[in-house]
Amino acid sequence: MLIDLHTHSRRSDGTDSPTELVENAARAGLAVVALTDHDAMTGWDEAQIAADRVGITLVKGLEISCTFRHRGVHLLGYEPDPSDPALLAELEQVLRGRQDRLPKTLAKLNELGIPITEDDVLAVSGDAAATGRPHVADALRIAGVVASRDEAFERFLMPGRPAYVDRYAADLEHMIRLLVAAGGRAVIAHPWTRQSRSVLTAETIGELADVGLAGLEIDHNDHDADTRAALRAIAGDLDLVVTGSSDYHGTGKVGYDLGINTTAPDQAVRLLGDRVTLFR
Repeated sequence: MLIDLHTHSRRSDGTDSPTELVENAARAGLAVVALTDHDAMTGWDEAQIAADRVGITLVKGLEISCTFRHRGVHLLGYEPDPSDPALLAELEQVLRGRQDRLPKTLAKLNELGIPITEDDVLAVSGDAAATGRPHVADALRIAGVVASRDEAFERFLMPGRPAYVDRYAADLEHMIRLLVAAGGRAVIAHPWTRQSRSVLTAETIGELADVGLAGLEIDHNDHDADTRAALRAIAGDLDLVVTGSSDYHGTGKVGYDLGINTTAPDQAVRLLGDRVTLFR
C-alpha cells in the first residue's frame, strides 16, 4: 500500500496538470496521493475527478510558505475546509506576496543584462494560482540562460543571489492554528532542509506540537539517513505522525519521482483516518 503525501501540479510549480498527476500516481502504483500545491487549493476538484476515474484515493492538501524565527519553513496542510474565511484570507496574502515579487525579480535580472519579461514568465506559469521563482527559472532555461531550474536558483534566485527578492510568508504558529481551526492537519515539510533546520529544534518542534502540529515529513529526498533517524527520535518523543513523500514536481524536479518516499499506512491513518477514507 503506497501512500505519497506531497506532490505538486501545474497549479503551482509542477509540470503535470492535476489530472496528469493523478494518472501518473496510479501508474506508479500509489494507492493514496496528496495534491499539495503551493499556497493554493485550485487543483483539488480536477484531481478528484481523475482520482475517482482511476480508482485511487486523493488527499486534498497544500504546502504553505511560512516564517518561523526569521527563517523560511514550509507547512503541509491536509483536508482543511476550503471555504474557511480566515484560512482563505491568509492564503490570499501569501499569494499576493508571490505575485508582487515577480516584477522586482525581473527588474533585478534585467539589471544583470538578462532580458526576461513578465510575458515570458507568464507563458510558463499558465494556470498556476501564483507565479513564482520556479516559473522564472523555467523562463531562464527556455531563454538559454541556464540549463535547469537548479542552476537558475543557484546563480540568481536563492537568498543571497543577485536576483533574490524577499516576500510575505505566513507566521508558522499562526498558520498551524488556522489549519487546525479549519479542520485540517498540519505537518512540517522537509523540516531539516535549507534554512529551517537552524530553528526547528526538538524544543521548538515541541512548542509547535502544543499549538496543533500533527506531524513531521521525515522520509524525504533532502534528508539523509542520519537526519531521518534524528527526526524520528524527536517525533517519537513528541508522539508526532511520521510521513514520507516524493515532493514530486513532474519534470520540474529531477529525482523526486512519485512514490520514491512513502508514508506508512498506520501513520496515514493516524493523520487522516477521521477525514479521508484512505483505503478503497
